Amino acid sequence: MTAGRRRRLAGLALAAAVIALPAASPACAQPAPEAASGWTARPAVHARRGIVATANAHASDAAHAVLARGGSAVDAAIAAQLVLGLVEPQSSGIGGGAFLLVHDARSRRLRAYDGRETAPASARPDRFLDAEGRPLAFRDAVAGGRSVGVPGLLRMLELAHRAHGRRPWAELFEPAITLAEAGFAVSPRLATLVASDPLIAASPAARAYFHDGDGRPIEAGARLRNPAYAATLRAIAAGGADAFHRGPIARGIVATVRSAPRAPGDLTEEDLAGYRAIVREPVCGSYRGLRVCGMPAPSSGGTTVLAILGLVEPYDLASMGPASFWSVHFLAEAGRLAYADRDAYVGDPAFVDVPAGLTDPAYLRERGGAIRATASIGRAAPGTPPGFDARRVAALDDALELPSTSHLSIVDAAGNAVAMTTTIEDAFGSRLMTPGGFLLNNQLTDFSFRPVVDGRPVANRVEPGKRPRSSMAPTIVYDASGRVRYVAGSPGGAAIIHYVAKTLVAMIDWKLDPQAAVALPNFGSRNGPTELERDTPVAELAPKLAAIGHPTSVVPLTSGLTVLARTSSGWSGGTDPRREGSVRGD
Repeated sequence: MTAGRRRRLAGLALAAAVIALPAASPACAQPAPEAASGWTARPAVHARRGIVATANAHASDAAHAVLARGGSAVDAAIAAQLVLGLVEPQSSGIGGGAFLLVHDARSRRLRAYDGRETAPASARPDRFLDAEGRPLAFRDAVAGGRSVGVPGLLRMLELAHRAHGRRPWAELFEPAITLAEAGFAVSPRLATLVASDPLIAASPAARAYFHDGDGRPIEAGARLRNPAYAATLRAIAAGGADAFHRGPIARGIVATVRSAPRAPGDLTEEDLAGYRAIVREPVCGSYRGLRVCGMPAPSSGGTTVLAILGLVEPYDLASMGPASFWSVHFLAEAGRLAYADRDAYVGDPAFVDVPAGLTDPAYLRERGGAIRATASIGRAAPGTPPGFDARRVAALDDALELPSTSHLSIVDAAGNAVAMTTTIEDAFGSRLMTPGGFLLNNQLTDFSFRPVVDGRPVANRVEPGKRPRSSMAPTIVYDASGRVRYVAGSPGGAAIIHYVAKTLVAMIDWKLDPQAAVALPNFGSRNGPTELERDTPVAELAPKLAAIGHPTSVVPLTSGLTVLARTSSGWSGGTDPRREGSVRGD
């Protein structure tokens, strides 16, 4: 009998003997429509050909229209992103960056596109320390020019379009330009976030846009126009990404950063002109006979999702049931181990030697032996994966990633697939709005504020030209015949990894459709407390988890998953009921 088999049987025997719980409460599989979080019940959307899932109906409509004209999944993603930057400006936009996975149906090849922001050439490791060498409070670091990284989104989209686009570049800008000029109705989520953000009021250009003529935050339903953004998009549609990274738009970005009312930055026109998007090899591994692929470093999403899945694979999650005591326990414990490695080892591969063995199956089997059915690990220490070099060991990272991002999942009629997670980091980024009508990111606060801990350098410390580590986890899963089976991803800061892992387990082990999978309560551990989503059935598990040593925290866990799944007749799609997403398909 294998060690994994013994662990599985022992864990399930103890489950029956120690705590009498059903495998899962029916309520855990689908949150109640009247839940305090404001969720509403949604059915999965089915399509026979192309299908689109994004965070906003305007973006889904734009992408769907591109597919209807024969556009590719990448074409549709570009159109959707440009609209998202207008109608969901708190989450993503051309002033930020993204990670993109593209499955090419003809070559059956998967490519990973890195459009992550970079630190300016003048950035130094002490960027977010005060005069006494102490880390700044996050709110003191986030707003202003010092937090702005060199945007990479448009260079990435242009690179992907050259390889995978079918429709003309300029045509893909039309939906966003039309909407920016005509205006759109402010959504309840956008209005709520504007009203609750005091930093917007402290930024003159952002305040002028997001507040009305009487100085009050815009209200839901108000029509918001952005002619400056339309003019910016017209320039980029005609001149490509060069029109953003050089010339008047670039000068406007630099002037906005360097003249910020608080914490002026040091971004230069040379920084913008020198930015390059990168095509990388995706990271892939197996789970229950499927091939799971994600984004490599500088994202920690791909390796950490794979690590969580590899750590729980020896256990019979299917019999534990969706969001049950035991499935929460085992997935949280796997999260502790996976995040410990993530925090120690993952950073920009141009600056950090990321161990090749973080997802090695033998390593994960051995490391998973630390998971016990009767007690929580508590706080896990990093392991020693294959490829680990003790001479280059880094200190644990304390970087804070906040949950303001967006994700879109698209499959076109030819079978090409896109998973793209896109962000300006915190809600409304740096709160700096350029003359071009778009917000700038605060992505540099994804670096660790502490460059050195206990005399050892932190892998994710600030350095010139470096890309900050991310948890964004766009994911594409293949079946045994090499066909795309699932397309998934989510916003949510450092919790993205757990959101995606939970959803994959929900579809693969618990056989839930995409809509039920994304609506399943969120939970997990980032090597701290076991986090349980407030106002959902998993919150009721806190006392029983605490009884076996879990430090617990009942908190909002506002994912924004968009997920597609292959069916016998085509595709099925779901969007997170916690946000305002929509699915369109034919």
